[in-house]
This record gives sequence, structure tokens and C-alpha cells, in this order.
Amino acid sequence: MTQSPHDEPTAESPEELREQVEHTRRELGDTVEALAAKADVKARTKEKAAEVKDQAAVKAGELKERAALKAGQARAAAAQAVSRVQEKLPDPVKEQAAQVAGQAGQVWEEKVPEPVRARTAQGARMARDNRGLVLAAASAVAVVWLMCRRKG
Repeated sequence: MTQSPHDEPTAESPEELREQVEHTRRELGDTVEALAAKADVKARTKEKAAEVKDQAAVKAGELKERAALKAGQARAAAAQAVSRVQEKLPDPVKEQAAQVAGQAGQVWEEKVPEPVRARTAQGARMARDNRGLVLAAASAVAVVWLMCRRKG
């Protein structure tokens, strides 16, 4: 004959009966706690929100690290391109560029109004702050110039 699920084996002593009752109480308490936790939607929502927030923070940190790495690689590549271009420029071209730059500076000081010079100085500060981007653009211009020079 089979025993029904609600029928516990009978205790042989009062002590065993107390232990069975205590065990049943603990199980019932655990079950009630689990049900209460499942029913507490607000707490579960807060837990899930905290979990998602932590995951987002981790992902943001990873993306930030990747972006910094890529920016460093781009800076290094731009610096290499600039140095290669500078190495290939003949000395007379470098000297002539320096001379022309000096002359342009004199003309600038003499002919350009103060508001324009102030605005240009602001642009120069921005270029210094974004040096990597400027170096990459200058490298591209230098490469195009060299390619046109070779064709001509």
C-alpha cells in the first residue's frame, strides 16, 4: 500500500515528533520567505535595476578602454606618418618652408586686424588641444603633395 504525501511516518517518541514539527516549521518558514520574496515586486525591480546598472557600468568601462586604445593607436599611426613625411622632405624644401613661414608671420602682424588675429589664436589653441587630429590631417596633405610631386 502506498503512503499519501501528507502522511509523515509516525514518530515513535515525543522527541522525534518535536523534531519533525520543528523541521516542518523550518521548511514552511523557508517556503513563506521564498514566496514573500517573489511577491515583493518593488524589491525585485530594484535588484534588477541595480544589476542592469552594474552591467552598464562594466560595459561603459570596457568601451572607454577600447576607445582610449584606438585613440592611442591612431595617434601613433599619425605620428609615424608625419615622421615618414618629414624624413622624405628634402632640406631645401624644409628651409624654404621655414623662410616662407617667417615672411607670412611678418605680413600677418602688419596687415591683419586684431579681432581676426584673436580668433586665429583661439583656433590655434584648439588645434594644439586636438593635436592628433591635426597631425593626421597634415599627414594626409603631405602624402597627397608627395604623390602629386612624383606625378609631375
